[in-house]
Amino acid sequence: MIPFNKPYLQGDELVYISQAVSGGKISGDGAFTKKCHEFFEKKYGFKKVLLTTSCTDALEMAAILLDIQPGDEVIAPSYTFVSTVNAFSLRGAKLVFVDSYSDNPNVDPVAIRNSITDKTKAIVVVHYAGVACDMAAIMAISEEFNIPVVEDAAQAIDSYYNDKPLGSIGTFGTFSFHETKNIISGEGGMLVINDERYIERAEIIREKGTNRASFFRGEVNKYGWVDIGSSFLPSDIIAAYLYAQLENLDDIQARRKEIWDRYYANLHSLMAEEKIMMPVIPDYATNNSHMFYIVCDNLSTRTDLIKFLKDNGVHAVFHYLSLNKSEFYLSGNEDITLPNSDHFTDCLLRLPMFYELTLDEVDYICKKIVEFYQH
Repeated sequence: MIPFNKPYLQGDELVYISQAVSGGKISGDGAFTKKCHEFFEKKYGFKKVLLTTSCTDALEMAAILLDIQPGDEVIAPSYTFVSTVNAFSLRGAKLVFVDSYSDNPNVDPVAIRNSITDKTKAIVVVHYAGVACDMAAIMAISEEFNIPVVEDAAQAIDSYYNDKPLGSIGTFGTFSFHETKNIISGEGGMLVINDERYIERAEIIREKGTNRASFFRGEVNKYGWVDIGSSFLPSDIIAAYLYAQLENLDDIQARRKEIWDRYYANLHSLMAEEKIMMPVIPDYATNNSHMFYIVCDNLSTRTDLIKFLKDNGVHAVFHYLSLNKSEFYLSGNEDITLPNSDHFTDCLLRLPMFYELTLDEVDYICKKIVEFYQH
């Protein structure tokens, strides 16, 4: 069976973990955490980054920093993972789900604008498959109504909107290093803070509501409880694994791009015949090759294709279920129709994508998909 995903071990991960352990500092904010922070701030020009235990935690920090209160409205795409909105739901926000484009799962800025009210406190966008949303249009809305934007860039490492790294454009960016992502640490995430007004409080929230970070920099002579917060910082062991991956970022990205391009070339004929849709990369976006997906015509076809591929030794999987159709959302909200999100829920299929996937395996997967559509 060709798996959907296989975590990539470059080699130095275990060396660096051993160094972290032998150095006697394996809790948060050790030497490797600092190396990761410096890497991101230097390479992408992020104003301030903080490693977290997950992208979920980074989103929860963003919700606290934005002072989301019960009754505040937060606009977000429906076609996303629950973590995107759970962070704001935990603060008591009313979730306002909006639809995707018809030809790709990214949120439609027109739908965002049409959902703005005087209660809107934040706009959350998701760069699906690492492909940029239309950030010029979204930031224009943000500026017009003075509403902060949170970029859920969980899938979007090393991807750009024009010449701007994703995660650097909104008030906050959040990243994931889960084992299914391009760059991994098993679990792990990162908060990017693009507005310096939030930096000091972010450090406090991340350290359980204490000013411990200021204390260790010698800015205060003792530290105590000064705000709400939680334990959002990861072990330096996780950072050690991550740093080994970051050192090989360019190689990992080049390999994934090679695989992505092979899929696209092999399946282009099916798209030309209008049997499937494939990823759309707008002119303003780069492709970090996080994911390769196809979109079938309907749920029945996708279900049959998943089974056909499984019977032929290929593990392909669907993705998100529209959150506006979720049990939790419907327990307190009216049923709404978001046709494009629902279409991707029923029809989008993700194909295997990982560093060690061979081009021969990609060719085999594509051959089987073509074979499916010929019958």
